Amino acid sequence: MDWQTDILGDDYQACAFQAAGPDGIERTATLVRRIPDATGEQRPADGRAVLFLHGWSDYFFNVELAEFWAARGFDFFALDMHNHGRSLPHGTHGGYVADLSDYDAEITAAIGIIATLRPAGTAPPQLTLMGHSTGGLIAALWASIHPGDAAQLVLDSPWLEVHGSPALRRAFRTMVEPFARLWPESVIRLPERGFYWRSISSAAEGEWTLDDQYRPPHAFPVRAGWLSAVLAGQSRVARGLNIDVPILVLISGASANGMFWKESMRSTDAVLDVNTIAVRALSLGRTVTLERIDGALHDVFLSAPRVRADAYNRLARWIRAYVLDDGGAP
Repeated sequence: MDWQTDILGDDYQACAFQAAGPDGIERTATLVRRIPDATGEQRPADGRAVLFLHGWSDYFFNVELAEFWAARGFDFFALDMHNHGRSLPHGTHGGYVADLSDYDAEITAAIGIIATLRPAGTAPPQLTLMGHSTGGLIAALWASIHPGDAAQLVLDSPWLEVHGSPALRRAFRTMVEPFARLWPESVIRLPERGFYWRSISSAAEGEWTLDDQYRPPHAFPVRAGWLSAVLAGQSRVARGLNIDVPILVLISGASANGMFWKESMRSTDAVLDVNTIAVRALSLGRTVTLERIDGALHDVFLSAPRVRADAYNRLARWIRAYVLDDGGAP
């Protein structure tokens, strides 16, 4: 693998690779890693790693999240999936995918690369798969058809269901499928809302430095094939995934929606219906822990410092219980 210094700085490296999906098409993805000895710490002897999947119209940039996992003995990796972020070729449709299973090959390949980085003669690492928003939906679907490949699943505001009810999802699928079948790359005209970007970007009213080329303020255009793929994935979740590893779902305590900016969008999920997500999370598997975090944004780990500290404390508690299982103090 050709590892290069990443855009995040000298403590991070990235490598691009290709993986063929079920349709036989080779797609490019980019694996990002935090260099384990960047600050002098030792690699975890027991071989734990975490792989993070970003949301739609997004990429990995949250160094604080990587440092959190590293401080707990995990090798940290993030995957910029094809047509996103570091893996977005010039002139292609940003974020586009016609079937969420097209991501399976690159996730599996990334995990294989992670295994090769372990010292010779050691077992592959115990893997925690983490996903945000659409990445959370993708992570859950992947885990459901790859039993045993991930030891735990952490989902940050996963997009498991549409706003409102399953009846709305079924209605949306009925309307979208003819376009997805005949004109999959056609753009569905929806009102542009940059409220979430406004709440997180330091170029607006947030605290995070974002690359607008990788994470556009108004997101990528919504295309019929992509929306159909998401709705199909959500339908699979609704039928039940029966994932047999421990799952943590973190969501905001409340949602804020609407066509105009509201101050409440600084402390709520301005993208998803958290109450619907909370109910749908029960369809994921046998052991599901739900954490509702008051004041959290759509990505709970991009919330205000006090709020995300709460989120990290809850995640640390879950790690001690379901990963480390040592019953020790924080």
